[in-house]
Amino acid sequence: MPTVSVVIPTYNRAELLTRAIDSVLAQTYDDFELVVVDDGSTDDTEAVVTGYDDDRVRYLAHETNRGANPARNTGIEAAEGEYVAFLDSDDEWRPRKLDAQLDRLSGTGDEWVAVYCDYEVTVPGASGLIREAAADLLATDDGEAVVEGGEDLVGPTLADTLHTGAGSTLLVRTEVARRIDGFDEDLDWFQDPDFLLRVLLEGNLAHVPEPLVVRHYSGSPDADTAAAADEEFLDKHADSVRRAERDGYDVRGAHDLVLAKYYLREGRFLRGLAKLRTASAGPRQVPSLAWFAATGSRRGRSAMLAALAMAVLVARRSR
Repeated sequence: MPTVSVVIPTYNRAELLTRAIDSVLAQTYDDFELVVVDDGSTDDTEAVVTGYDDDRVRYLAHETNRGANPARNTGIEAAEGEYVAFLDSDDEWRPRKLDAQLDRLSGTGDEWVAVYCDYEVTVPGASGLIREAAADLLATDDGEAVVEGGEDLVGPTLADTLHTGAGSTLLVRTEVARRIDGFDEDLDWFQDPDFLLRVLLEGNLAHVPEPLVVRHYSGSPDADTAAAADEEFLDKHADSVRRAERDGYDVRGAHDLVLAKYYLREGRFLRGLAKLRTASAGPRQVPSLAWFAATGSRRGRSAMLAALAMAVLVARRSR
C-alpha cells in the first residue's frame, strides 16, 4: 500500500494534464500512487493518462461530467494511501513537495492531520505587472499571521489571512478526508476553504515554508457569480463567521475586498466602490486594486474612476 495517494481531477484539459502528471512523477519521494479522475472528458484525456508506462498511475473515469468536487471525492474513495494529496490539472508541483511535507509531519502526534506549503502564482503570457496583481490578490497584509494550528486557524481561514494556495498545496490523512465526507458537492466555488475548515475541526494543520506548488492562474468567475458563491459559503459557515468576527477577524471585509476587485475589473465601478467601502484593505493591496480598476477603465470608462477607487481606499486607511 502506498503512503500517499495523489488525486488529480480533470475535465477536457488533455493539453495541460501532462504537465501536472509529470510533476508528480518527478517527485523525489516515490512511495505514492497517482489517481487521475477523468470527469467525463470528451478530448484525449484517457489517451494521455493511459499512455504513461508507470504502474503507479491509475485512471478512473466518470461516465458524465459531474464536477470537480465529485471527481475529487471519487479519488478519495479510491485512495489506498495513508495520506491523500490533491493537484489541480492546470497546476504543478516542485520535485520536493511530498518529501518536504511528509518530513514536516514526521515525528508529530496523531493530532497533526494535514500539511500545506507555500506556492507561486503565474499568469500565462502576462506581463510582470499582471503577475504582481494576481499575486497581490492572493496575498495577506499580515506578515505575522499564524500559519500552523487547529481550530485557531478557522478565523484566519475565513478572513483570508491564511493562504494555503487552494487544494494543490494540501496533504491530509485519508481517514480524515473520508470522515468529513470529502468535498462539498453542492459548492461550485470556495470548495477548498470549505474543505480546510472541516479538516481544522479534526486536528492540526502544519506548514512547509517553501514554494513547492506552481499555480497557473486561469481566471476567476464573473463578479455576480462570485458574490452569490461568497454569500453561500459565508451562510454555510455563519456560526464560525460570527465567532471569528467576535475574535476580531474582519471576515466580510476580507471577502468584500476580493469582490471589489472583481467588480472593478468588469468596469462596474459603483458596485466596486460600494464593496471597497466595506472592504478590509491595506497599502499592500494598492497595486492590485489599481490594476483591476485600470482594467475596467479600459472598457470605455474614465480612468478617473480608477483614481477614485484608490482615493476611497487611501481615505479609509488613513482614518
